[in-house]
Amino acid sequence: MLRVAVVASPPVSMFNLAIPEMLFDKAEVDGRPGYEVVICTPDPGPVPTTGGLDLHVPRGLEALREADTVIVAGTGKLHSPDPRVLTALREAADAGVRIASICTGAFSLAEAGLLKGRRATTYWTHAGELRRRHPDVEVQGDVLYAQDGPFLTSSGYAAGIDLCLHLIRTDYGAAVANEVARLALVAPVRPGGQTQFTHTPLPPERGTACADTRGWAMRNLDKPLTLTDLARHAGVSVRTLTRRFHAESGVSPLQWLLHQRVERARELLESTTLPMDQVAAACGLGSADSLRVHLVRRTGLTPSAYRAQFTRLGTGADPVSSSVA
Repeated sequence: MLRVAVVASPPVSMFNLAIPEMLFDKAEVDGRPGYEVVICTPDPGPVPTTGGLDLHVPRGLEALREADTVIVAGTGKLHSPDPRVLTALREAADAGVRIASICTGAFSLAEAGLLKGRRATTYWTHAGELRRRHPDVEVQGDVLYAQDGPFLTSSGYAAGIDLCLHLIRTDYGAAVANEVARLALVAPVRPGGQTQFTHTPLPPERGTACADTRGWAMRNLDKPLTLTDLARHAGVSVRTLTRRFHAESGVSPLQWLLHQRVERARELLESTTLPMDQVAAACGLGSADSLRVHLVRRTGLTPSAYRAQFTRLGTGADPVSSSVA
């Protein structure tokens, strides 16, 4: 079991604080909890929130010494963070702990000196301020989340969900992360702003008119779906489907479909030993050559290199995962 310590710096965002506990607590590996989540704060006891309520947090910052991952939740106080938080973050970094932030939590990481010379992001309305206050940080204001070495930062609100799902995927693989997403009723793992994954992450979905068709397409990724197929399922013209799809998903139907095919390929590469041509067929990319082209474009890795780096199969594991179905 991996330990996650979530730092609540007053006034803390209740939503930011709830995300790690909600997601990490749903991760199970071989029927056992994958994580233990502890919320901590500089002064244990009542902690003010940005919503005007107080939350009772019983643990102090000593929890960081026991953590495998530290996550700093967003706070309404951007400047002059508690020196005790900065010291605890530096000590955790020196110990090799993975450290992440949600929303404005990035300001604490930057103030601690952890982001110097590194890529980072924060909520887009504060990206300019982070850039001005910390010119030694390469601020990327247009991505969901960014990772540079052991340090990860996310944008605001739902991007914290994407960050936590990415951490779960890194630790336990795509199948576990996608199951957590399903249980939490959120979108599956979306890539952030990391060059090795994608330059164009999908924006959040903003409607439900095409939801049934998206679900149907996800269940039929192994088939050569066309715009006509998608429009026929939705019961509308190709033109109407394209307009609605773009309004809801921010991308065209075929762009969305390609993104999902590559994500399915990544999951199969992580969780099975299927030959490359079978992986390509199962996710609708056609051939091993096509799989290679799209995966390199998305992640910077060939299928073989990706599998070698991210495989989640242990000895005795079923080499052909049920996720192919």
